[in-house]
This record gives sequence, C-alpha cells and structure tokens, in this order.
Amino acid sequence: MTTAATVASPVVSGTTPLPTSSSGSSLSSTSGATLAGNFQTFLTLLTTQLQNQNPLDPLDTNQFTQQLVQFASVEQQLKTNDQLTSLVSLQQTAQSTQALGFVGKTAVVDGTTAALTNSSATWELSVPTNSNVNISITSSTGQTVFTGNYAVNSGSNQPFTWDGKGTDGTQLPDGKYTMTATATDGSGNSVGVTTAVAGVVSSVDLTQSPPLLTIGGQTYTVNQIQSIVN
Repeated sequence: MTTAATVASPVVSGTTPLPTSSSGSSLSSTSGATLAGNFQTFLTLLTTQLQNQNPLDPLDTNQFTQQLVQFASVEQQLKTNDQLTSLVSLQQTAQSTQALGFVGKTAVVDGTTAALTNSSATWELSVPTNSNVNISITSSTGQTVFTGNYAVNSGSNQPFTWDGKGTDGTQLPDGKYTMTATATDGSGNSVGVTTAVAGVVSSVDLTQSPPLLTIGGQTYTVNQIQSIVN
C-alpha cells in the first residue's frame, strides 16, 4: 500500500511562496525591507526556500548554484555601497578642511556682484587682447548708477576699483553693486570679457554640502574660487 507524502508548503517549479505575517503582508514588505537594501532579508528568503522544498521535487542543482551566485553578488554590492558611503564622507570632510583654510584670506571668485564698503568696491577683469571695455554698474534695485569706458590691456584678473560715485558724481551708499562689462578690440570687433570678485573670506558654513564661503556678504562654493591672493 502506497502512502502519499504530505507536503507542508507546496512548491511550483522549484519556488516557494513567501511566508506571511498574521496581517497577511509578505516578508519583503515588513518594515519596508528590500532585497537591494537588506542583506538579512535575502538570507532569510534563501534559507526559507531551502527549508520548504517539496521533497518530491527538490530544487535542481543549477537553480541552487544560481541562488548562491546571487547571494554572493548581493553581499558584494552591499559592501560596495558601504565603501562608497565612506568615500563620500571622506570627501566631504576634506572639503570642509579645505574651506576652513580660506578664512581670513583674500579670494578671487567668479561673479559680477561686489560689496561697496567705505566707498570702495573691486572687480577683476580678464580680456584676451587689448580692448576698450564698457562698464556699467547697477544697484541692488537694478538702477544703473555708473557707466564708463576704459582701455584695458590683455591679461587676467586685472583689478578695477570703483570709488562708489555715480556718473553724476554723487557718492552712493555702501551696499551690493553688480557690474556688466562688454569689450571691443581696435577694429570694433566684440571681445569676450569675464569678471570676478575679490574679497576676504569672512566665514565658512560647514552645514552645507559643499561648504559655502562668505565673501563681501555673498556666498560661494570652493569650486568657484579662481585664486587666493596673499
């Protein structure tokens, strides 16, 4: 007399249903666990499947080998993610250390807005060839307060200091002012001109990533610094 074997948990094509909690939710959904982010979940799924194989239809060798490979791959991926997190943390620490070293030093950064302090504001002009540069300065409200034309030799980071007087000679109050510069060469052709701002780094905000440097009331990132002036 042949007795049929009783199977506690049937398997279809070598797979096993996920165990469920009393509320009916699957293991993969409990506590928001995911295979990619929880190595323990993957281990639990693998051991549960092995424990609940149909003894009349055991998992074939190829499938078992593939699962072991997946097991190793997931472990390596999680380790890689941990290492990348450590590298990011080290990079952020290095940026913070570098930024702190700029405090108290004069930095030249990309920008068009400078602070007029004690009737003096300075920009740095860079032109590729001897040019006639038209300069326009506007206030924080967008009003044009000064215009002028200047002959500028070719070169980088040539200082232009404004005394805070408007075109009509009126002394303007301290504050933030923005420069717009256009240039033409001796033949009247347009020439590219770039502006930068020079100022003392007064503070560093390490709560931001990347850290922010305060120069003349404006904030800049480390990668905006063109040079440090002693």
